[in-house]
Amino acid sequence: MSVKRPGSDALQAISDYYGFDLTPGELTEFESAVADSMGIYDRIDELADEYLPVKYPRADVGYRPLGDDNPGNGWSWKCSIPGASDGPLAGRTVALKDNIALAGVPMLNGSSVMEGYVPREDATVVTRLLDAGAHIIGKTAVPAFCFDGGGCTGYPEPQPVNPHDHGRLAGSSSNGSAVVVVNDQVDIALGGDQGGSIRLPSSWSGCYGIKGTYGLVPYTGIFPIERTVDHCGPMAKTAEDCALTLEVLAGTDGLDPRQYDVRTARYTEALSEDLSGLRIGVLNEGFGIPGVSEADVDAAVREAIGVLEKAGAKASEVSVPLHSDGLALWSAIAFEGATELMVAGDGYGTNARGHYSTDLMDFYGRARRARGHDYSDTVKVTVLAGHYMSEHYNRHYYGKAQNIGRRLGAQYDQALQQFDLLVMPTTAMKAVRRPADKSLASTLAGALGNLHNTAPFDVSGHPAMSVPVGFSEGLPVGMQLVGRRWDEATVLKAAHAYQVTVG
Repeated sequence: MSVKRPGSDALQAISDYYGFDLTPGELTEFESAVADSMGIYDRIDELADEYLPVKYPRADVGYRPLGDDNPGNGWSWKCSIPGASDGPLAGRTVALKDNIALAGVPMLNGSSVMEGYVPREDATVVTRLLDAGAHIIGKTAVPAFCFDGGGCTGYPEPQPVNPHDHGRLAGSSSNGSAVVVVNDQVDIALGGDQGGSIRLPSSWSGCYGIKGTYGLVPYTGIFPIERTVDHCGPMAKTAEDCALTLEVLAGTDGLDPRQYDVRTARYTEALSEDLSGLRIGVLNEGFGIPGVSEADVDAAVREAIGVLEKAGAKASEVSVPLHSDGLALWSAIAFEGATELMVAGDGYGTNARGHYSTDLMDFYGRARRARGHDYSDTVKVTVLAGHYMSEHYNRHYYGKAQNIGRRLGAQYDQALQQFDLLVMPTTAMKAVRRPADKSLASTLAGALGNLHNTAPFDVSGHPAMSVPVGFSEGLPVGMQLVGRRWDEATVLKAAHAYQVTVG
């Protein structure tokens, strides 16, 4: 296949965009020079591409479940793909969030824009699960492009419902993963987390969910949003299953530019340790958030901290002032970063070494240009704001937010010199009702109103886990445990101790 050479009209539009002010004569010269340079692309076209391996056969690539075959609406697709005959996950069923590539199985990523896309490769996490003996039984529903913390923008309808009140949101964007776990339809599910999308649904739906330190789990083969906040991790009904799965998933694959200086551990071995001497910092700024926090949520989490104290931990208050600005920092990073990577960059962008899923880039690049009107309101407002800020303020605020984000991380690090864990509510409020209408204001309130305590740790990259700590008014409450970078073991140890103590 020969790469099409650009004509004068195309080059004139590019020239105008960059302010080159080329004369007609100059444009003709550049048209010839550009055409000559295209020969390198013809040669690249002749070379074989590199794809992630597909190690395990799949005779049953499955179907999209409907009605009674999908209680709670947590599934996007059902299939049956067994892995190795033995391993740490042998006999366990696993579900994948539907932004994770599973060869031969459709990936919607929650949007009609992606209708018809079928990956040709397996994400690294898929291969690791199957190598460990897991049996993958399906993909879980997500909101549109996973850019929704409540779970009200997904395609197709009906969307996942909260297992404890079907009139409320399950939390998102790994809402389908939480629903199938809580409803006992699968043993373990994988989620993704850019602003809290593992921890939010774990909190609102009532399961365990952990995102490790930034880069701990390879994101290779998973649909990106913003490279500096992309995380992947497990969700389950026990801390032990989260620890076991994280052992399987963690470690470098040599293909993900998010990974550097990665340090892993045998997380399950830490579960047998008691909490004697564990120092817990109760994060002041995570409680009593004006206009957001619910008093019963704060009270339930403080009661759960008391359980950890009875198990041997010692708790006292700590302040990280910049935590209150973490959501603002995250928003600036997400708006401009997602606009450039997830949208304008056709999912992958440039300027990073690692694996590029070119089949996804080709499909999505064509689809988004043809069907941009099908983007959700959350994506549209992100792109409108992000593009404007990039164009009119020279990416200044993206860069400043990243710079201040390092300071936020340093403040957490300083607190974690004094304490082993930071603790606060995962979400400051319980699950909210599904928006009564599809107005822009209702959609944005349902989708982006619950990130205050989760998004800051995507910016800083610290490991963070949601632990279910009971119910208030019939709805789950989640406690968030945050540890030092690469110290997932202590986070999981405390979560397990809480679960064992309360039975």
